[in-house]
Amino acid sequence: MDNNTAPSFTHLTELAAERLGGKTILCSDDFFAEKENLLKPGRGIFIADKFTDRGKWMDGWESRRKRTPGHDWCIIKLATSGIIHGVDIDTNHFLGNHPPFASVEAITLHNDENIDWEKVQWKEILSKSSLQPGSHNFYEINDKNHYTHIKLHIYPDGGVARMKVYGVVNKDWSTVDATETINLAAAMNGAKACLCNDMFFSHIDNLLMPGRGINMGDGWETKRNRTPNNRDWVIIKLAHQGIIEKILVDTAHFKGNYPDSCLIEGCNISVEEEKDLNSDKIKWETVLPQSKLSADHEHFFEEEIKNSGPFTHVRLIIFPDGGVSRLRVWGKIR
Repeated sequence: MDNNTAPSFTHLTELAAERLGGKTILCSDDFFAEKENLLKPGRGIFIADKFTDRGKWMDGWESRRKRTPGHDWCIIKLATSGIIHGVDIDTNHFLGNHPPFASVEAITLHNDENIDWEKVQWKEILSKSSLQPGSHNFYEINDKNHYTHIKLHIYPDGGVARMKVYGVVNKDWSTVDATETINLAAAMNGAKACLCNDMFFSHIDNLLMPGRGINMGDGWETKRNRTPNNRDWVIIKLAHQGIIEKILVDTAHFKGNYPDSCLIEGCNISVEEEKDLNSDKIKWETVLPQSKLSADHEHFFEEEIKNSGPFTHVRLIIFPDGGVSRLRVWGKIR
């Protein structure tokens, strides 16, 4: 995806991502390729000579050629309740077998166990729209209600590589006690990686994902920088303004390319001031002084924290460059 041509909503949280906790629940048919592929990272791959006992292997969801009335569909549970700003119905590598059209419905369910999906009252958030083969198919969603599930319809059949659902996490902070310690830098809670100076090898969003990184590509890694005294940085908008109590900087899988050290700063700003995040107008305060890092290791910092806030944003600075797998910032909301 070209960041210069992709819609602005693609910078929001990918609410249906498998690695965040999204799940495909049910589909009408996935004869050629399993529905679970829809929510995997990336755009999918193509292996020319790979076949299964059902036909060509494809990295996506693909139904058989429909010989009866109707169309195919797939129900997806979002990782977390959220406001959907846009979708990408990606038909990458599906050329002679992509669906010509698709639509999307949504619903909010507090409990989907033992539910009769045929009786669910869905609301259409994207009307029947054309799809191009082998392409990103971006559509903005204007409905700003909170949803937990979507239903992707394809007309009449065919294959979709990935279904990306971009939006803003909806977390009910009234249910979080002020004495409860939570991860303020968790994507599941609504935290978002906003800006960085470099993410040549892997994306800043990986820093806030659940669990430990699965490999070196599942983290934030900058290019090698030969500039003397270089520092790379990333700014995280915390899920909620909070007091910082404990920090984890995890360099899992980064061995010959971990940063030598890191520094963490914080600021407390309004939504209106966020436009100035990468300017001298923002007053950053030291949360964690420059601290030594080591390869493939979980670094916990608690007593080392010099300023606990409250903060709305943190800036992780690494010296001189390299890769970090995960960042956790535990604290209490304010």
